[in-house]
Amino acid sequence: MFDVSKIRADFPILSRQVNGKPLVYLDNGASAQKPQVVIDAITQGYAHEYANVHRGLHYLSNLATDKYEAVRGKVARFLNAPSEDEIVFTTGTTEGINLISYAWAAPRFQAGDEVVLSILEHHANIVPWHFLRERLGVVLKWVDCDANGDLDPQAVIDAIGPRTKLVAITQMSNVTGTVVDVASICHAARARGVATLVDGSQAAVHMPVDVAAMGCDFYAITGHKLYGPSGSGAMFIRAERMAEMRPFLGGGDMIREVTRDAVSYNDAPMKFEAGSPGIVQQIGMGVALDYMMGIGMQAIAAHEARLRDYTRDRLAGLNWLNVQGNSASKGAIFSFTLNGAAHAHDISTILDKRGIAVRAGTHCAMPLMEHLGVGATCRASFAMYNTTEEADKLVDALEFCHELFG
Repeated sequence: MFDVSKIRADFPILSRQVNGKPLVYLDNGASAQKPQVVIDAITQGYAHEYANVHRGLHYLSNLATDKYEAVRGKVARFLNAPSEDEIVFTTGTTEGINLISYAWAAPRFQAGDEVVLSILEHHANIVPWHFLRERLGVVLKWVDCDANGDLDPQAVIDAIGPRTKLVAITQMSNVTGTVVDVASICHAARARGVATLVDGSQAAVHMPVDVAAMGCDFYAITGHKLYGPSGSGAMFIRAERMAEMRPFLGGGDMIREVTRDAVSYNDAPMKFEAGSPGIVQQIGMGVALDYMMGIGMQAIAAHEARLRDYTRDRLAGLNWLNVQGNSASKGAIFSFTLNGAAHAHDISTILDKRGIAVRAGTHCAMPLMEHLGVGATCRASFAMYNTTEEADKLVDALEFCHELFG
């Protein structure tokens, strides 16, 4: 049984006050808080078990290596990847998508080749493809969402043409919370011989992910949204795609032999992991994944669906509030503006005075902001430790804002 009070007790920061008020943390879309087991693992790693991995023959190096490499299998289980050898460690989704852009796409794409994107994308899944547009003449093809924030998978599929080399798509919008039917897109693209990259930064936190059933070629996750440390993350790369990739960074661990005249490379996935990694960060992410899988992703998704429905109903009662995107298939993410002159930053500041943490701005999604016709929004994004009582506090604070701004 999902016990939110028990889960909240696992997160020490949730017991603190901000501005004299109990913290209501609704900025999970940016970064989630950390349970005590993750904090303990990080402390243990640095205080009692730290050494560099892979190259040492002493006890501490072997211990760190075993714990670090065990995370690869945890990520594979979390994503239902066919093999842990298809998991490449990264510092997060941004590095992961750039890895694919540089190591897989850049050597293969030519001027006029196309990347299909949706208007829902985060900058991390836009800018690396702009690099290819600027440097190689690659064409970016955009697919818009509708007024509810829904993205029709058939519209994405229809955008695939004879020059399309990649479809790069988010599974959940970090602005509207829209959940995209990426499986339909991936299977259709695969049938046409087109590769697919899925940005799972938001989705993987809130729902079960099965990359084998999804049929994608690349899937990115980032540890700090998964209740783990910043600077941690991973990329699922289908084995046949990995074989097509050239090394991204050069240095230690990714080589087999270096001479004055030549270099030979390590086997994948090590081939794409140069230099001393974020050892403790990745170990911490592994503990966070264990924590989530111990609760159960279905249970987390069900709890957050209840939060979503409750919050959506409460916000719908505020006829002066404009919620951006109202998809029937969405996560517990709400971006909004107030009628009148109140700027998103002003709203966020007032909410902060009441201990409520939300995000304000463009949310690294400027093309979507332009499409929605807004300069900035406030975003309240929920996590497994949030409650309906916290949703009520959000609504009360917004009503105060409305009264304040008249």
